[in-house]
Amino acid sequence: MGRYVGAIDQGTTSTRFIVFDGAGAVVAMAQKEHAQIFPRPGWVEHDAAEIWRNTRETAADALIRANLRAGDLAAVGITNQRETTLLWDRRTGVPLHNAIVWQDTRVDGAVAALARDGGQGRLRAQTGLPLASYFSALKLQWLLENVPGAREKAEAGDALFGTVDSWLAWNLTGGRDGGLHITDVTNASRTQLLDITSLEWSPALLELFGIPVACLPRVVSSSAVYGAARLELEGVALAGMLGDQQAALVGQVCFDIGEAKNTYGTGNFLLLNTGEMPRLSQAGLITTVAYRFGDAPASYALEGSIAVTGSLVQWLRDNLGIISSAPEADVLAARVEDNGGVYIVPAFSGLYAPHWRADARGVIVGLTRFANKAHICRAALEAAAYQTFDVVAAMEADSGVRLSALRVDGGMVRSDPLMQFQADILGTDVVRPVVTETTALGAAYAAGLAVGIWKDTDALRAQWQADRTWQPAMAAPVRRAHLDHWERAVTRSMGWVETV
Repeated sequence: MGRYVGAIDQGTTSTRFIVFDGAGAVVAMAQKEHAQIFPRPGWVEHDAAEIWRNTRETAADALIRANLRAGDLAAVGITNQRETTLLWDRRTGVPLHNAIVWQDTRVDGAVAALARDGGQGRLRAQTGLPLASYFSALKLQWLLENVPGAREKAEAGDALFGTVDSWLAWNLTGGRDGGLHITDVTNASRTQLLDITSLEWSPALLELFGIPVACLPRVVSSSAVYGAARLELEGVALAGMLGDQQAALVGQVCFDIGEAKNTYGTGNFLLLNTGEMPRLSQAGLITTVAYRFGDAPASYALEGSIAVTGSLVQWLRDNLGIISSAPEADVLAARVEDNGGVYIVPAFSGLYAPHWRADARGVIVGLTRFANKAHICRAALEAAAYQTFDVVAAMEADSGVRLSALRVDGGMVRSDPLMQFQADILGTDVVRPVVTETTALGAAYAAGLAVGIWKDTDALRAQWQADRTWQPAMAAPVRRAHLDHWERAVTRSMGWVETV
C-alpha cells in the first residue's frame, strides 16, 4: 500500500489535487480554475464537464510534481463545494444542464411560495435547514421542470442527481461503466432532502419537492472504502468524501464538542462541533452533519454560512477593475488607517446566516469625496470580519458558550490585516494553523483513516500545530462604534428586491 494520500479539493472557483504525506504535510499541489457562468442576474452556473476534466488534469499534474505514481497513494478523498446541483445522463455521462451553483438565486420565488405555508423554518426540525435558495432540493426541482425530458429520465433512473462529490465519484469509479452513484452524509445533509436524524432520504420531503427517488445517490459514511478509482488514479481506493466546510472542520481536528473553525474562501463558513445529537438553532444558524467515520455515530455541527467574502475581492478585481490581483487589495487596504467611513454589505445572493434575507442585495454605504479605492478595499476585507462577528454572536447565543479562540483557514487567512481586524472585532484570539490547506487535509484524513494511514482521531490531533495567533488590540468603544455602523449598513441592504 502507498504511503501518501491524495485529496481532490473541488471548490467554487477552482479544482485542486493535493498529495499529503503521513505527517499531514503537503507534498505537491496542482490547481486549475474553471469558468464562472452568469446567464442572468442572480444565476450562477458551472460546466460540470470542465470540472471533471480539471480534476483529471490536476491529479496527473500533482503526481508528476511529486514524482509519484498512482500506486504510491494509499487512498484518495474528495471534498467539494456542497449545494451545487447536477443532473446527468446515466447512459452517456453528459450533464443535462450546467451545474446550478450554491450561490444561485433563481429559485427565490419558489422559496417564498413554500414559506407562505409554515414559514421559513417549516423544515428545520427534519432537515436542520431554513428554506433558502442556497440548498439543492429546489435547484433540482428547477432542473426537472425546465430541462426537456429531465423528469422522465429521472423517474426512470436514467438521469442521476448529485452534488459535486457524487459527480466526481461516479466518473472516478467508472462513469458509464459501473461508476458508483454515492454521496456522503455531510453533502446529503445540504440537499434539504435528508432526514437529519435518520440520515436517510425522506419520502415526505421527496414528495414535497417532487423529486423521484430513482435519481438519488446512495448515502454513505464520510470515511470508508467505497471502491477503486480508475484513469489517472487507477487502483487507488476512493475512501473519503466530505463537503468542503465539514472537511475543514476535520482538517482543523475539531472533534470535541465546542470546538470551532472558520474558513475564509469564496464565502465564509463557521462550524461548531455539537456532538452526536443534532442541535436545532434558535438564532439563524444551520444544523448540519459534521462527519461520520466508518460505522461510528455521526457527529453534528452548527454552521453559519456567509455567501460572499473572498468573492467580494474577486468582484473588485473582475467586475470593477480597481485591483489587478487579490493580494493587491491587502496592499491598498494597508495604506489607509481605517475604512474612511465606508462599509460594504456584499449581499449579492441575499443575506445568509444569521439573517436569511433573500430580499437583500449588496450595498456600499458611507461614501464621501474623501473615500478612495484603498478605503473600498479595506471595507471589502472588513466585510468578511463583520459577517463573521454576526455568525459568532448567533453561535454563542445558541450554544451558551463563548469562544475562547477561533481556528481559521482558507485563502484569506494569508491577509494579516484581515486577521488582526477579525481578532479586534470578535474580541478573541484568532489562530492560524501551520497547514492552512485544511479543507483538502480533512478529505485526506477521512480517506487515510479508512485505510489505516492514521489510526484514529487522536493521531490526527497530535499533528495539528498553530502557526500564528492574533490577539485583540482594539479599544472597546471603537469596536462598538464599528459594529453599530455595520448593523446600520446591513439594515440598508434589506428589502431591496421583492420576492414573489
